Amino acid sequence: MQTITTSAHIEPDTHFRVTPFPDPAHPFVSLRIGGDFVEIALLAAPGTSEALRNLAAAAIEAAGALDAMTADAAEVSSRG
Repeated sequence: MQTITTSAHIEPDTHFRVTPFPDPAHPFVSLRIGGDFVEIALLAAPGTSEALRNLAAAAIEAAGALDAMTADAAEVSSRG
């Protein structure tokens, strides 16, 4: 990955779009993540599919961590 640092909050209405560009000379896939004011585009060339799989695995891990936090907060709230 080339260097850039940015942050944006994922909201329930965040949208995701994958667009393949199968140009014979320079094929790539665009993965766009966006909302009302921010859109991030990740461009993946052939040979980077494993990096996308790792991104997907990290996203699943993050979702699991959020689910656990939500469950913990609900448990603490119910004891209240």
